[in-house]
Amino acid sequence: MGTLSLVSWAVGILLIALGYSRARGPWARYRSLKAQDANIARYEAWRGGARDSSTTGASVAMEIFRRQARNGAAIAIVGVALVILGFLVR
Repeated sequence: MGTLSLVSWAVGILLIALGYSRARGPWARYRSLKAQDANIARYEAWRGGARDSSTTGASVAMEIFRRQARNGAAIAIVGVALVILGFLVR
């Protein structure tokens, strides 16, 4: 076990934790807005009204939350790659 392996593991674990913490909040808010949007769509379909398909504030917020969650997941994936690299480096 070399120093490079240990550093790679430490940085990888740090990036996994950072990515998870950055992705968890926006993903939960995205799912909540998505469920609320689906509920509104079901209600309007039941009511028989035509649904306006223009851009809303909620759809913009969902896109922002999805992008933030995707960025956090990318950080965590880089961390996983560093941990695996730490096992491969001798």
